[in-house]
Amino acid sequence: MASPVETRVGEIVARHEGMEGPLLPILHAVQAAFGHVPRDALPVIAEALNLSRAEVHGVVTFYHDFRSEPAGRHMIRLCRAEACQATGGDAVAAAVRDRLGVDWHGTSGSGVTLEPVFCLGLCACGPAALVDGEVVGRFDAARLEAILKEWGA
Repeated sequence: MASPVETRVGEIVARHEGMEGPLLPILHAVQAAFGHVPRDALPVIAEALNLSRAEVHGVVTFYHDFRSEPAGRHMIRLCRAEACQATGGDAVAAAVRDRLGVDWHGTSGSGVTLEPVFCLGLCACGPAALVDGEVVGRFDAARLEAILKEWGA
């Protein structure tokens, strides 16, 4: 008997039947449905596409947009591109990691996930961040504290 995850992934795979190069669209749809790509989804996708589980796992782990675990309630993505690094991005990244107590791709106990992103197009206002989908320029420790206070984190 199929698990609820396997059933839902099967439905997603069926919607992409006949599509050329369906792996990435399927993975995006699975992540949209579950908030991450569950481990139970990999064999279903692999079998449907005649791929090995290792190939599907390799794609999930290669692309930073895919998550193997659910994200927290809130997301902070810090720009790691050169322009933001030149305006203090490394120090801000270190301060954020220290304050949250997590490394890249980690989720704090208060439900904040930290991820790197490579260029938000806000180079003149670096360091930049994407905070719950909103672009924030001149991101620093004070701004972080204000956001965390607002979130109750």
